[in-house]
Amino acid sequence: MNKAETTPRSWNKRLLSWLVQLSILLLIILAVEAFLTRSAVGMMAPSIDAATINQEAFSLQQFKGKPAIVHFWATWCPVCKLEQGMLNSIAADVPIITVAMQSGTADEVLNYHEQHDVTYPVINDPNGLISNQYGIQGVPASFIIDGEGQVRFATHGYTTGLGLRVRLWLAGLF
Repeated sequence: MNKAETTPRSWNKRLLSWLVQLSILLLIILAVEAFLTRSAVGMMAPSIDAATINQEAFSLQQFKGKPAIVHFWATWCPVCKLEQGMLNSIAADVPIITVAMQSGTADEVLNYHEQHDVTYPVINDPNGLISNQYGIQGVPASFIIDGEGQVRFATHGYTTGLGLRVRLWLAGLF
């Protein structure tokens, strides 16, 4: 390695290059996300009327007048497992309903729910009927619904708690 490659100026150039590349990557990811969710944002959220795995009646109408999150996940999804703690945290602040897409019987989902310390309410969707109404192609997926039932933001794939909270804030819901 020659001396010119270790000067502070060369490190500044490298850092700037990395920042530019990271920014381009972030823009590409955001563009793909916007493309994937383009049909969901602005639509009225399809109604959900079902029993949770704890046998409690649930209707999306319960959230009328307040912002909420509808989150789709699966027991077989490793990325979904990474989001569980974040969703537990958000559920303490924002109404949330989650839908276990094609994850087995209600008893299997309940067992998973108890083993993994899931605190948010879950509806089992063994045949993917609710998921199909929302156009879910893969999990995890989250929809931020305003008080009128309109989808304000949608995201597919891993998202952080900060990411969801920023979306809630941008939608004027948090």
